[in-house]
Amino acid sequence: MRGPLGRVLSVGLGAIAMTIAGFFSEAPARSQDQDPGQDEISTSVLGNYLAGRFARAAQDTKEAADFYGKALERDPTNEVLLEQAFQMETMSGNWPKAIPLAEQLAATRQSHRMSQFLLGVTAYKAGDYAKAEKHFTAASENPIGELTSAIAVGWTRLAAGDADGAVKALDLPKQPDWAQFYLRYHRALITDLAGRKADARASYEKVFKQDSRTLRTSLAYAQSAAHYGDFKTARQVMKEQLAKTQGDAHPLAKEMLDIINRKEKPPLLISNPTDGLAEVFYGLGEALAGEGGVSLGTIYLQLALDAKPDHAFALAALANALEAVKRYDDAIATYDRIPKGTPLQSAIDIRKAFDLNSLDKPDEAKAILTKLIEADPKDVRPLEALGNIMRARKDYAGAVTYFTKALAVLNKNDPRNWGYYYARGTSYERLKNWPAAEADLKRALALAPDQPLVLNYLGYSWVDQGKNLKEGTRLIEKAVQLKPDDGYIVDSLGWAHYKQGNFKEAVRFLERAVEIKPEDPTLNDHLGDAFWKVGREREARFQWNQALSLDPEPQDVDKIKAKIERGLDAKGEAKNAEKTRQVQRDDASRRRSENKAGSPQSRAVE
Repeated sequence: MRGPLGRVLSVGLGAIAMTIAGFFSEAPARSQDQDPGQDEISTSVLGNYLAGRFARAAQDTKEAADFYGKALERDPTNEVLLEQAFQMETMSGNWPKAIPLAEQLAATRQSHRMSQFLLGVTAYKAGDYAKAEKHFTAASENPIGELTSAIAVGWTRLAAGDADGAVKALDLPKQPDWAQFYLRYHRALITDLAGRKADARASYEKVFKQDSRTLRTSLAYAQSAAHYGDFKTARQVMKEQLAKTQGDAHPLAKEMLDIINRKEKPPLLISNPTDGLAEVFYGLGEALAGEGGVSLGTIYLQLALDAKPDHAFALAALANALEAVKRYDDAIATYDRIPKGTPLQSAIDIRKAFDLNSLDKPDEAKAILTKLIEADPKDVRPLEALGNIMRARKDYAGAVTYFTKALAVLNKNDPRNWGYYYARGTSYERLKNWPAAEADLKRALALAPDQPLVLNYLGYSWVDQGKNLKEGTRLIEKAVQLKPDDGYIVDSLGWAHYKQGNFKEAVRFLERAVEIKPEDPTLNDHLGDAFWKVGREREARFQWNQALSLDPEPQDVDKIKAKIERGLDAKGEAKNAEKTRQVQRDDASRRRSENKAGSPQSRAVE
């Protein structure tokens, strides 16, 4: 059964389709003896195609797959429909439907990368390694395909018992540094599993030298060293990784260091070729999704899970990708697939709580986090999460309570903990307890003197209150230097000049802020105010009208309309505009910092 989106999209699509009939067909206009049902078929194909596009734009891959599939039933040779249907089914992990589509695509386009990868994984799982290698090799048309193909072939050959061939498959000349990183990492894993310790150690060392921050590769190196009894190297690897990580250590990093300190010999990170094959698609999928390529990254992650359904890191990365496109229900279901009882469990529960809050289920979110707090009162992660959720819901008193509890557990002199003071300070400010807010913001600034959020918030608060004007402006100027492309911070500098009567300078910065974020009603409103002050009244009204068209907050609509009608001649209108500015600035700052205050502990599952 189609969901609500499908029912909405289906309404009126027939009429749209009729206006551009023949979009998919190269056939001439229907002659008298042509089947009259052909128009209905064309309409159905195009209607379902358009509905599929709408569903995909709304990030509803299952609904999109349904629409594309229905269109493909009517026009089974259409490559556009075939491609879209395949992508949607693969992104959904619906292998019974995705595999036949992959076979069709590979038959018509032999070098079609993702269909060949899926068919390769399918053949691998069936134990047909020769066929799997053939499919993987066929997918090597572009740079990412060549890289993925080579490593997948390497693991396939190792599964077939050909260790020499596996290592040889990874010899790709003239690769960029990022590609060499993946090649060296998988060479280390393959040679390690093949019992070639010296070769593996050399590759691990090169990978770690290139990047010692990445948790996954650091774990692989440390586990290998500890596996063979070299606890000194293993400890050095993990300590260096921890030293370069902002915030508290990842739960898996802490667990590994504990194992090393107990001188226990852990298994290798990758214990069989199938896990290695899954690692290929996981690594690239996580990187692509993290860089904004959510659709392609999701396909790679689903391929990793096709090879290894319980791959915890791939499941976590897939859940993160789903969160990025606001599919919170699906993200929660994906987190629930991660095996229970791992060190990741608390971090997983915290992410689920955030997702429940995004689904407007704060009570369920609070229940999860409260249970975590009761289980370990010294774990700041659920305290931080509850504080952020309360702050997002404008329960600032509740937020102060939880951030205070977190600070009671933390080392107050650790620079990494600046965010807790910032979060509590902004909450105090919203409660109109400025002395407490100022103290926390100053403390945050002392711990993190180059944090744009703190510089901006404290600087603007001073300027807005008419105190420490020079110092406040200086702080905002420094924030702009650090984040010149942040429209909100640039807007703060413009408004600081406005507050001090420097209207020409205010216009300069506020114009720049609107260029950066033209869709923000508040920034357009402020530019209108500044235009009015320098005598550019027609432009001022244009900006206020623009602000009005951008769906401002309900309480601001009448104020903007009044300015359009009367300008800023009336003292009361200008005063209200300034008060509105303070609330809007705080809301914008809260949105930017929400879920980011403090250490990245609550995001450790990523």
